[in-house]
Amino acid sequence: MSFELETAPADATNLRRVAIDPVSRVEGHGKVTLLLDENDEVQQVRLHIVEFRGFEKFIQGRPYWEVPVMVQRLCGICPVSHHLAAAKALDHVVGAPRLTPSAEKLRRLMHYGQILQSHALHFFHLSSPDLLFGFESEVGKRNIVGVAAAYPEVAKQGVLLRKFGQEVIRLTAGKRVHGTGAIPGGVNRALSREERDGLLADIYQIIGWSREAVQLAKRLHTADPALYDVFGTFRSSLMSIVGPEGAMDLYNGDLRVRDADGKIIVDGFDVQNYGELIHEEVKPWSYMKFPFLAALGPEAGWYKVGPLARVQNCNFIPTPLAETERREFVDHGKGSLVHAPLAYHWARMIEMLHAAETIKDLLHDDDLSGTELTASGPRKRKGVGVIEAPRGTLIHHYRVGDDDLVTMCNLIVSTTHNNQPMNEAVRRVAKRYLSGRKLTEGLLNHIEVAIRAFDPCLSCATHALGKMPLQVELQDAAGQVIGRISSAS
Repeated sequence: MSFELETAPADATNLRRVAIDPVSRVEGHGKVTLLLDENDEVQQVRLHIVEFRGFEKFIQGRPYWEVPVMVQRLCGICPVSHHLAAAKALDHVVGAPRLTPSAEKLRRLMHYGQILQSHALHFFHLSSPDLLFGFESEVGKRNIVGVAAAYPEVAKQGVLLRKFGQEVIRLTAGKRVHGTGAIPGGVNRALSREERDGLLADIYQIIGWSREAVQLAKRLHTADPALYDVFGTFRSSLMSIVGPEGAMDLYNGDLRVRDADGKIIVDGFDVQNYGELIHEEVKPWSYMKFPFLAALGPEAGWYKVGPLARVQNCNFIPTPLAETERREFVDHGKGSLVHAPLAYHWARMIEMLHAAETIKDLLHDDDLSGTELTASGPRKRKGVGVIEAPRGTLIHHYRVGDDDLVTMCNLIVSTTHNNQPMNEAVRRVAKRYLSGRKLTEGLLNHIEVAIRAFDPCLSCATHALGKMPLQVELQDAAGQVIGRISSAS
């Protein structure tokens, strides 16, 4: 992380701007700006997403069967989520909203491998340095190398948990990153008995380490509730998909929304009609959009997604160890929803344990080695795929013409749902910890800690077409500029 002090714009009289650029230990590029008055009181805080990527546009005109492989290039951390969300959307296009048992279970295995590896990466590699050493600790050791030196067993478990999740992905998708396993209507390979046995040999150790990770996150949270229950805390609605009877289901389900008090205000909402539930707002200072519940409007309709929402939005987790931990997490709220951003870490580890248990159950299922891997039916022109990615609810929406070419693409990414919540969290933290104080790297790291709690993937979230400040120069062999054009020209 680096930061600089500079003069604020002309319309912000007597204010100084502090820029944190880039925000570190997150996927993608973003910055935070703070406006301070002459007394160092914080007047404005904004999280700016400064990347730009045009996926929604250049997907248009491509054959629909290319899309599940193309869209996962949005990200190297959570490509499986985009791969599966796109495949689920295009299942409707090829007339296969219901897959064969083998295809659905192989996709589920792929997805829960992704949940496991991504949650391990975020907690151990990106967030544990802050949680274990302190937000204002020595910056030189506030990284995974420092964790490995001070807590070698914790670091080892984090690496091996992620490695196992990546191995699950490799066997189901063909590669650890940017695989090709899911296709419209199903999957293109099954697992052999030998491959399943290879994963089963390690899964019980993985479950054990996941249980230890939950205990670590819980101890950190409960040891200092004055910090963990208050840091950046704000109230909002929660949204996720849930399965039958309100079970946690990270692969398939209908949308459910709870208000800030925990009351269910939307339930059983068909994801194919998500556009009736969610609208998106654009603001001039960020390339990331701001979704909101249409019925409540942009001011009151924003919400949180991701582990903190899912663990509290479901009625139960359908694996026993994770369900026990979920009940303890819910009890921590003493009858109210837990809204603290730092509680994301505790909820995230509960989900990682659930993923490990689910992988174990699936590996015992002979359908993973089945031969009926695809389905098809009457063609349709559009489809929506929704999945719970590691970071939250992920929506892919496509229209396809009679020539099999994509005519429209709309993506609402997990981090996009959390855009307003992240901005609210950094505002609360800035007002509480930075106002009226001389700024240091350690104090500014509090802002980054609040952002990292949401595990944002900024690359995924900046896919929409918009205006981008861009200048291109053409130089000859001698380095002389012979042509220049800018987007403002």
